[in-house]
Amino acid sequence: MNFMEKMKSWAWMLALVAVLFSCEQKHDHKGKMPLVEVAGKFLYQEDLRQVLPLNLSKDDSVLFAESYIRNWVEDVLLFDKAEGNIPDSEKIRNLVESYRKALVMHTYQEELVRQKLSDEISQSEIADYYEKNKSLFVLDKSIVKGLFIKVPLQSTGLADVRRWYKKNEQEAIEKLEKYSLRNAVTYDYFYDSWRPVDEIEALVPAKSWIGKDDYLNQNRNIELKDTAFVYFLHIEEFQGTGKQKPLDFASEEIKEILINLKRVEFINKVKEDLYRQASDKNKINYYYLNSDE
Repeated sequence: MNFMEKMKSWAWMLALVAVLFSCEQKHDHKGKMPLVEVAGKFLYQEDLRQVLPLNLSKDDSVLFAESYIRNWVEDVLLFDKAEGNIPDSEKIRNLVESYRKALVMHTYQEELVRQKLSDEISQSEIADYYEKNKSLFVLDKSIVKGLFIKVPLQSTGLADVRRWYKKNEQEAIEKLEKYSLRNAVTYDYFYDSWRPVDEIEALVPAKSWIGKDDYLNQNRNIELKDTAFVYFLHIEEFQGTGKQKPLDFASEEIKEILINLKRVEFINKVKEDLYRQASDKNKINYYYLNSDE
């Protein structure tokens, strides 16, 4: 159900009023559909669509929209009232400019860090930090590498799937991938990346073994079924809760740690370089140094 269908029980009235109002006032809405206007400010259908949560029922959509519009109107009215009653508007403007300046600098610094430092962190640095700080990298949840496939219960070729999904062999995997294109509801190959077990849990019918490390460590090929589907899970590698995080699993975490360790030094160097460049080009005028007093 699209947005307009969800909202048709009330939105058409608001839209009609807004359109009539916009025609009378000849306001340029730049192709947007106004829903409500207050104190010269407009809330558009496009704005509401962006904040409307997905998968709401029709009734819940109406309730959400009515609440959002009411809050929006109240905020506009409060701001309009406050703006006209703040005695020191210059102070507010200075604060806004200060916040804007800080936000611009922060955004620029983060982009510099992302561009420069991220590429400078080598795999050898990551491995070295990992070896020296292994106690920091302990799993708080079980993780696996492997393969998962979900197939309709009445599908043909299930006997083949039972053979193929257990083998980490190129031929078997290729056959399974071709089969999945025609028959599988879900096919997930993750031999090359770790997945939290709770992500796998969300894909299969509820079973008592879920979350039990001993079972998953000892049973690497698991087949489950319900009234509609068959679920095949092959566990190629397993690492349980409380165990050491594998290096390839902890790699991104370590990279962020190393970036943060270098961040302050890097930003200070950027500032020093900018200052030196500005000084060399005589872009800085110290008036107090030229004063006779």
